[in-house]
Amino acid sequence: MPKIGILAIQGDVKEHTLVLGEMGVEVVEVRLPDQLEDLDGLIIPGGESTTIIQLIDLYGLRTPLTSKIKLGLPVWGTCAGMIVLAGSLTDERPDPLHLMDIEVSRNAFGAQVDSFETFIVVKHIGEPKIRAVFIRAPIVTKVGKDVEILAKLENDIPVCVKDRNMLATAFHPELTQDTRIHEFFVDLVNKSINSRV
Repeated sequence: MPKIGILAIQGDVKEHTLVLGEMGVEVVEVRLPDQLEDLDGLIIPGGESTTIIQLIDLYGLRTPLTSKIKLGLPVWGTCAGMIVLAGSLTDERPDPLHLMDIEVSRNAFGAQVDSFETFIVVKHIGEPKIRAVFIRAPIVTKVGKDVEILAKLENDIPVCVKDRNMLATAFHPELTQDTRIHEFFVDLVNKSINSRV
């Protein structure tokens, strides 16, 4: 099984850790640059995007994170993690890592009280539909030509996208009992490991 890091400076760290642990994946909590070494993949969890990005900069993680991801480290951002990975935002702040070829709008559905759940089909995963939990969720407003849209809402808004070694979901798979998106990411990580052998 691969070694997957979880950016553990704020957000749904415990929830992702539990899911991966039940799958038998070795999990490393990442708070400092040297903890990025020897990882096979990384998850940037949901939480508060402005706080996460402020702490990324405070702990000196921006340069090593962007460098490793550009070199091919598989990464998955959930909710706030999608904002962190975005190429650009419709909002003035915060300053994302500018990695995925997507434009993202923060809190696109409104405040916490406007959180909701729905069922969506995710490409490569298929039926039954995934139960998607949206909590102060972002949306993807633009995608680059090489970005694969894996899932949309009924109004055609992309909520799960893949750009090379990067995966992003506007919803929180770690808050449900369905592990299929975690399995999909672990499969991406394993493919990346095998391509280096």
